[in-house]
Amino acid sequence: MKIRVLIADDNSFIREGMKIILSSFGEFEVVGTVEDGEAAVRYCRDHPGGVDIALLDVRMPGMSGVEAAGILTRETEVKPLMLTTFDDDAFILEAVKSGACGYLLKNNEPERIRDALRSVYHGHHVLQDVALDKIKAALEPAREGMTASALPPIDRSLFTERELEIMAQIAMGQSNKGISRKLFISEGTTANYITSILNKTGLQHRTQIAIYYLTGEARLSDE
Repeated sequence: MKIRVLIADDNSFIREGMKIILSSFGEFEVVGTVEDGEAAVRYCRDHPGGVDIALLDVRMPGMSGVEAAGILTRETEVKPLMLTTFDDDAFILEAVKSGACGYLLKNNEPERIRDALRSVYHGHHVLQDVALDKIKAALEPAREGMTASALPPIDRSLFTERELEIMAQIAMGQSNKGISRKLFISEGTTANYITSILNKTGLQHRTQIAIYYLTGEARLSDE
């Protein structure tokens, strides 16, 4: 079964070029191309179960790709993947908070985009190195302001003390292995706690957990 992709970009040259590239691999079916986020959301609503991945540009007239990603994450099973020329810190953070499954730049080789789509389809998240570096840099001031006694701007009643400890470690940039060593628990137990945190918050990956813990923002507002 082919991976069904919807392409949203206000540049017709990019839309058609991406359609040709994806179609050349044989494993993708481009089910539609639209020129803005609103049209992408409308298409997915009108075709429930008909789109696996929405490939979204960040900046589009009217509804942006970031806004569209948030709506698609909340209302559908479609996985949003941002593909853009912009590596702006704010766009990357907002895209991740909105629920985007990945953030790639358009100057990637076609094979890199293909691999990212495959990965997202199979439930993984993709962040290009430049995007991940910018997220880390943007969160650094909040990390530096953390102290042992400081309380994060989140509803602590939702979580156990152990979950809060793990969230704090994620926010500090610790890997699962690092968390396990620091808290004297197995990596499997750490992974189980992270799954519980994701289920309670509706978040999808650890980068979102870090942003949530440090800022109190789980996702974009509905406005």
